[in-house]
Amino acid sequence: MRFCLFIGAVLLIVLVAACQTVPPITYIMEVTREVTVVVTPNGMGTLPAIAGTPNATGTFLAQNTPTATASEPTQTPTPTLSPTVDVFPTPVVGQIFVAEQTFEAGHLFWLQPVGQIWVATTDENGNNIWSVYADTFQEGQPENNPTLTPPAGLYQPERGFGKLWRETAEVQALLGWAVEPEFGYITRYEYRAGGSVDANNRYVSGPGRHVVTLLTGEIIVFIEGENRTWEITTPES
Repeated sequence: MRFCLFIGAVLLIVLVAACQTVPPITYIMEVTREVTVVVTPNGMGTLPAIAGTPNATGTFLAQNTPTATASEPTQTPTPTLSPTVDVFPTPVVGQIFVAEQTFEAGHLFWLQPVGQIWVATTDENGNNIWSVYADTFQEGQPENNPTLTPPAGLYQPERGFGKLWRETAEVQALLGWAVEPEFGYITRYEYRAGGSVDANNRYVSGPGRHVVTLLTGEIIVFIEGENRTWEITTPES
């Protein structure tokens, strides 16, 4: 009898407990839609040719930068005029690898896209002159001349710079010795086309400008033309 009473008590407790069970926790999850990200690579650009020099073209990652136009008040168009397309080339902008070395009287630059050495120095009259030479150095060739001993604190250029410097008396005489070892970096390059647009809205080509940002943050501009020149400027803050 006591056993039956015990069983009944246990069943009563279980029934009560079942009625007081804490309801389950419900988690609400918001599922967002799946999005496919498409990465568009930069367009391939071409470093403009340097007239009269070998190996003057090469490719590099570049992006054409459209010319920004300021917003203007709405005006009533003149019916007799037809809109024309701006045929003047927009600047070519890209990131390129540059090797540089500073000398007593100028600089040497190697531009990876064209495989050329650009010499920025001054002539006997103090004018900034820019010369372009093909980089003829090949791996396995002597990187320097061990018989040459630079003055204290100065350096003999090596590899491509050294080969041009040793084999071109004019370059060596104009530049002197290097004041620091060669160094390389990736930097911003921009080509600004020259020329004009005639009365028939046709582009007439003309000497352009190569703009390279130096490791110092300064900007060197190589100016095309019959007499190639260069200048170094400080970017506007």
